[in-house]
Amino acid sequence: MTFFKTFRSARRIALSVAVVSAASIACGSAVAADKYKIFLSMSYVGNDWQTEAANMVKAMAKTPALKEKVDLEVQVAGTDAQKQIQQINSMVQAGAKAIIVYPVSPTALNRAIKNACAKGVVVAAYDAEVTEPCAHNVGIDQQQVGTVTAEWLAKTINGKGNIVMVTGVPGTSVDSARTGAAKAVFAKYPDIKVVAEGVGMWSQATARTELSKILATNNWDKIDGLWMQAGCFTAAAMQAEAGISDNKIKPCAGESSNGHRVQMLPPGVVKGEGAYRSLGYRSISYGAPPYSGAIALKMAFQKLEGKDFSHRIVLKLPLVTTADSKLCKTGSIDELKAGCTAFMPSKVPPGWFADIYSEDAPEVGLNAALTGSPD
Repeated sequence: MTFFKTFRSARRIALSVAVVSAASIACGSAVAADKYKIFLSMSYVGNDWQTEAANMVKAMAKTPALKEKVDLEVQVAGTDAQKQIQQINSMVQAGAKAIIVYPVSPTALNRAIKNACAKGVVVAAYDAEVTEPCAHNVGIDQQQVGTVTAEWLAKTINGKGNIVMVTGVPGTSVDSARTGAAKAVFAKYPDIKVVAEGVGMWSQATARTELSKILATNNWDKIDGLWMQAGCFTAAAMQAEAGISDNKIKPCAGESSNGHRVQMLPPGVVKGEGAYRSLGYRSISYGAPPYSGAIALKMAFQKLEGKDFSHRIVLKLPLVTTADSKLCKTGSIDELKAGCTAFMPSKVPPGWFADIYSEDAPEVGLNAALTGSPD
């Protein structure tokens, strides 16, 4: 009898646990159902820009309008298109409502993206583009980047001389568009010669490695200018290390890394030793805004809420020349709105990208870019 009483008691306890567990699962499912499952699919992440862009996406997901309705998960594929395809397929199977993607390739992901769209998933690419018609693309005009910066450099060196090109991540639509447009400009100047090229991967460290290789056969005195998707800061630092005076540093057309932007400020505005100081650097600096991913997330969320958006969103291209440079003393939203272009070295590292403010995403600013939390 004791055995049967014990058995019945154990059975009642087991049934009670099962009921509680089932109720908990149901409750958990109900909570999850109140949120949109959204994935951030990243490709190459070995540079400051990608980290910053991811931070701004994460920060947007935590803003008051989204935090109670969005469950964001981040996955990284690296430079492997097949891996990113597999991850996107898995995201769809996991119940994704939207996928925000930095694509490895403009075309390789198309079938996976089309499959996602067919299942009702909103797909939005940022900065780099995809060609699948059902996807949304949010970013600047990358060809404009190559054209405007190359024209500036050509005119700055009076249409003649030797230049070095350092490109970005091969295979991406961004790198192809920028490099192709720049080379088309240089081809119009018969007295301009591209004497060397390097693959910079949008990384200051890689840019240094590539420039070191180039300088093995091309001295600084044989170079008249540089066109770099990332690395103008590093190029100036290397020239300073070689004993070249500030006013003799070669003009550089490049990105909006804070180190570069600080160097463009008038001499003496930011003091210090080494290269992370203001030099009056002859440069043009374009911004590939790291907030493009945050805007893509915001618009994808709004579409899930019933407000559609265009399949091609072209963001305004941030452009700064030496004459336009202005220090952000605090990094406040008011300063950003007023058009400051560079932050104090004590606030951010030199490879960090300075174009962080957009009227389309005022929810995310300096803190968002640095920490992944809303401002």
